[in-house]
Amino acid sequence: MVKVTGGEKLEAYLSKLSQSVRSAGKVKAGFLAGATYPGGQSVAMVAVWQNYGTKTVPPTRFLSDTALNRGEAWGEALGRALVHTDFDTKEALALVGEEMIGDIRAGIIAVDSPPLSPITLMLRKMFGNHPEDITGAAVGEAARRVAAGEKADGVSDKRLIWTGHMLNSVDKEVT
Repeated sequence: MVKVTGGEKLEAYLSKLSQSVRSAGKVKAGFLAGATYPGGQSVAMVAVWQNYGTKTVPPTRFLSDTALNRGEAWGEALGRALVHTDFDTKEALALVGEEMIGDIRAGIIAVDSPPLSPITLMLRKMFGNHPEDITGAAVGEAARRVAAGEKADGVSDKRLIWTGHMLNSVDKEVT
């Protein structure tokens, strides 16, 4: 039989390490306060509308599905990052935050349904990369053009990435 000694020291060290990891902070990833579109609209609010839908915007669930599908992997990534950073929790959380950013951006890019309306596509044709200039009158004009048979050829039919602003606004905060 082999006798192992020093177990108390190991237990004390692990307890101290556990406490430092628990109280080390947190990471948030997504659309942080202060991120706005050129017209002043909150990116976070637009993301919520796109994710859950509104009366006129169908839901895409890009945020909800990313969190649901990747949440467990983020926890595992934190474990690996803690070991990699010699248990520097701020650095480990920052690494996981970068992974979260990538996953949220991938979720945005992956959205391919429901298809955009012909009026939305016409607005893209009419306003190029400046959706902040769209007015109610412009929506009416786009509807008239679509009804008259005009096509919005050459514009992207990809949801959520028209200007790239939402995609580029994904960020992290470690506290």
